[in-house]
Amino acid sequence: MSRAPGLSVRLKLTLSYAGFLMLAGVLLLGAVWAFLLRYVPERALISPATADLHGVFPIRSNLLRVFAPRAAAVLGILLVLGLVGGWFLAGRMLAPLTRITDATRLVAAGSLAHRIRLPGRHDEFRELADAFDAMLARLAAHDAEQRRFAANASHELRTPLAITQAILDAARDDPDCDTVELVDRLRAVNTRSIGLTEALLTLSRAQTRSFAKEERVDVSLLVEEAAETLLPLAERRGVTVETSGDIAPTLGSPALLLQLVTNLVHNGIVHNLDAGGGTVRVGTGVRAEVVELTVENTGGQLSAELVATLAEPFRRGAERVRAADHAGVGLGLAIAKSIAEAHDGTLTITPRAGGGLRVTAQLPAAL
Repeated sequence: MSRAPGLSVRLKLTLSYAGFLMLAGVLLLGAVWAFLLRYVPERALISPATADLHGVFPIRSNLLRVFAPRAAAVLGILLVLGLVGGWFLAGRMLAPLTRITDATRLVAAGSLAHRIRLPGRHDEFRELADAFDAMLARLAAHDAEQRRFAANASHELRTPLAITQAILDAARDDPDCDTVELVDRLRAVNTRSIGLTEALLTLSRAQTRSFAKEERVDVSLLVEEAAETLLPLAERRGVTVETSGDIAPTLGSPALLLQLVTNLVHNGIVHNLDAGGGTVRVGTGVRAEVVELTVENTGGQLSAELVATLAEPFRRGAERVRAADHAGVGLGLAIAKSIAEAHDGTLTITPRAGGGLRVTAQLPAAL
């Protein structure tokens, strides 16, 4: 429903300035008039001829006749000054707001690169402009991340579909192909597609914090559950999983927190020593009202530059060891990081001096 346009803020401020100035003028003239009336008689005075009096002694009626036009002229001048000066001052005061409004229109049109960069001293408008610029920077970074994620996800989802298409084309052109082998290959590709889709859904769920009400969760119990679940994989790859630590209670989604722990332990098992004999150490503890989950694994030497990118979606680490049956989709650490941040925590990844990684998840403790 359309609304009739009202008075602009600048005009309202101008009228307010002019009205206040007129009110102050009326009060001032009223005070002067009241002060003068105390010393002006209502009637003409008759003084003896011998009195030594000099000057003019007006009566109230004459004074009113002389004072009223001049008072009206003064009020008129004040009104003009109030309107002109108020319009100018209101424009100066609202100039920063105009810049912020123009920037908002550009953002509404789809431009996230514009910044206000309001000059001058720190006041309310400067704080608003700085907060707006910071918001635009976060939106631009988020938009770029989402675009990159969508492009990577499209590429990853297209790959198994293309493989399936190639397998089916080859089977159509070869009537004597092995049906069992064909089904096995299609099943493997389909399993990878399902895993990728589930990983994308988990990542989206963590990023939007769309989980049920928070529950009290002991991270140490989740570690035991994840280690038991991944034990067959660790034995097959010749990796030993060691768990230790104290009770580590936090608040959050049990399913997502179990996913965080499982991803970190799975990452430590898969990306380990080539010849087997590697180790994954998982520990929990509480320090200064913060729950710490630490996962360390042996492996090859990793540069700090590479490690800094491992929590980005679809970054598997070209220098890291990957088994063909557990290559993953490059979302394990990204999902873990998103889950930690969704629970107001952090995820830190650092290379170990002897090779491998040290991943530390910090979550608020439930005391």
